Amino acid sequence: MIIIREKAALIEAVKKAKSEGLSIGFVPTMGGLHAGHLSLIDRCKAETDFCIASVFLNPTQFNDKNDLITYPHDPVQDESLLQLAGVDVMFAPSVEEMYDAGETAPKFNIGRVAEVMEGAHRPGHFEGVVWVVSKLFRLLTPDKAFFGEKDFQQIAVIRRMTEVSEDMNQIEIVPCPVIRESDGLAMSSRNNRLSLEQRSAAPEIFEALQAGVDAYKSGAGISEVHKLVVDLIDQHPLLKVEYFSIVDGHTLEDVKNWDDADDVVGCITVFCGDVRLIDHIRFISKE
Repeated sequence: MIIIREKAALIEAVKKAKSEGLSIGFVPTMGGLHAGHLSLIDRCKAETDFCIASVFLNPTQFNDKNDLITYPHDPVQDESLLQLAGVDVMFAPSVEEMYDAGETAPKFNIGRVAEVMEGAHRPGHFEGVVWVVSKLFRLLTPDKAFFGEKDFQQIAVIRRMTEVSEDMNQIEIVPCPVIRESDGLAMSSRNNRLSLEQRSAAPEIFEALQAGVDAYKSGAGISEVHKLVVDLIDQHPLLKVEYFSIVDGHTLEDVKNWDDADDVVGCITVFCGDVRLIDHIRFISKE
């Protein structure tokens, strides 16, 4: 594995790989790597010839400075895991390398997919996401980029960003399934911040989502399912729902009836103590 920290060196490595006829796969991460990230690496290696993973804790997507400070990361372990996973290039730039002094965020016509749910609760978050991902995409010009579906809305935002950008619309965005712990908790770097008591409570988020799907299958309406899921989670003293939205999986707009869309997804954010956890579940699949 080659470790690159400068943009110019990354451009040259990509240029060399492309000159050899290799397809470029990209897995962007913020570090704090776990099995979920490694599943993206495996998928990338299976579908492309040259696998690049970035490890960059991006400050511009944190609307809460304390969240940035406490975000779990271990550069030495991240490097070791990527080495063992067989990544071709690890790109680990500094903040100063990624962002020029005085640089401002680019403007993209993302629309509603960036305004609802996380967009409403974390002002500026998606502006920072598209800022850094657009920079990375333009540096790498990958054939495919791989993202975990745990961040369901983020995939919709990034896909929209590429659609409205002439220099990025050839990049294929590949969504990859959520990887869960044995008790159902979606793997996340933030899980490392949970106390033992909080970690014991956190799986109840997915249990409630599954109960919601069971209720839907038994004939419950949207409002009934919404109330059931929120009540099941909020009854635990360590858990508090920030939002639970049942949406069209394409537009991310709320649905009022189950037949409003062919892809219906429940997206949830829950505070477990002071740790913010996100998850989702499909009620109706377009497949």
